[in-house]
Amino acid sequence: MSAQSPAPTPPMGWNSWDAYGLTIDEGDYRANTAVLAGIRQFGWQYSVIDEGWYMQDPFAGTVEARKYLWDQNGILIPDPARFPSAANNAGFKPLADWVHAQGLKFGIHIVRGIPRQVVEQNLPIAGSSFHATDAADQQSPCPWDQGNWGVADNAAGQAYYDSMLKLYADWGLDYIKVDCISDHPYRPTEIRQIAEAIRKTGRPIVLSLSPGPTQLANAAEIAKYAQMWRITDDHWDGWTFQKKPPSEYPFGLRDEFDRIAEWAPYVKPGNWPDPDMLPEGYLGPHPGKDQPRQSAYTRDEQRTEFTLWAISRSPLILGANLTKLDDFNRSLITNKEVTDLNQQAIESKPGLLPKAQSGKQPFLQRYWYASTGGPHPRRYIAVFNLADATTSSNLPWMLFYLDNKPYALYDVWSQKHIPAAKVLHIVLPAHGCALFRIE
Repeated sequence: MSAQSPAPTPPMGWNSWDAYGLTIDEGDYRANTAVLAGIRQFGWQYSVIDEGWYMQDPFAGTVEARKYLWDQNGILIPDPARFPSAANNAGFKPLADWVHAQGLKFGIHIVRGIPRQVVEQNLPIAGSSFHATDAADQQSPCPWDQGNWGVADNAAGQAYYDSMLKLYADWGLDYIKVDCISDHPYRPTEIRQIAEAIRKTGRPIVLSLSPGPTQLANAAEIAKYAQMWRITDDHWDGWTFQKKPPSEYPFGLRDEFDRIAEWAPYVKPGNWPDPDMLPEGYLGPHPGKDQPRQSAYTRDEQRTEFTLWAISRSPLILGANLTKLDDFNRSLITNKEVTDLNQQAIESKPGLLPKAQSGKQPFLQRYWYASTGGPHPRRYIAVFNLADATTSSNLPWMLFYLDNKPYALYDVWSQKHIPAAKVLHIVLPAHGCALFRIE
């Protein structure tokens, strides 16, 4: 991506899925966005409505019963009963205008494709001589969402996405998350079409692709078109989960360390491999998985997750119900040195690991190094304890690419200065971490 990318730094914001699932309405959206606006000085910017905003009954069990809404050209539009400002065919423009007035940016989620009922009705595609049946690829539905057919790799398919993005850009869209496109299945034709449709609008819109795991073999291709792409399946609030291979769902925090490290070489301005949202704080009243709850993470695990995302320059997309933040969660997301690290780092890479020895237990620490640019560059290191018990270590500086000499540190989370020492002596609780600035 060029310097003109809509995402020169990792996108920071909030997404409704982890707290509201399909059910977000305008009142709840405005309430969460108002909280986000109150912390925008820390870098928080995007307020994103996830899946379901076009459903009249998101609580229903089938696609038909949920009753999608679309306009005369087959483009999904918000339900005015749930989003009153969308009445009189206003779409999301009044809501987006309000978001912009808060100093924030507006985002939505779609599942790639064209609604099946739109194809049945064969509605005309705006700005073209095509109709919905010309644009549909009925051989490529989303395997886990029965609402849409795929979009064909032809002129009609491009016209459909062009008409969609034109409408959404006219609303004032700044961010679009497109689902069922970056893996199972990988749909490079539709990725290209959506990116081209965004380009034609002339509006800077972040393109975020979901779900993962995006394959490393597709990294170069996907980076040409998207600013974010998911590198895992849906990530939820557990250290580890029982899964049924080959599925990665749900993806736990323990597995994120090596996945994020694997994708570190592909991180650059305009391209942000995405380990998914941060399922911290209160997840409710209708989370996208399981029952409403306070995050199942311990506080140490929440700090670990936030630190790993921040130092690795991953997108920081909050999943909590922001209207129910406790003091601890607020302290995480308003630590300006941590959010500045995420936004200002120009180099970031996993630290060195000791060579594995045959028959030994898996190595239960991970390290990270990052540095910022500008006239006053700063260097940071992080240590993560993957063990299920407290660990005590004396670590050589070489693990963090540092010369073999004493270093003084500043502990960013505890806000304490640590005298210079020849090694890093560190005690970490189970699944805990420490983040240091090198003095």
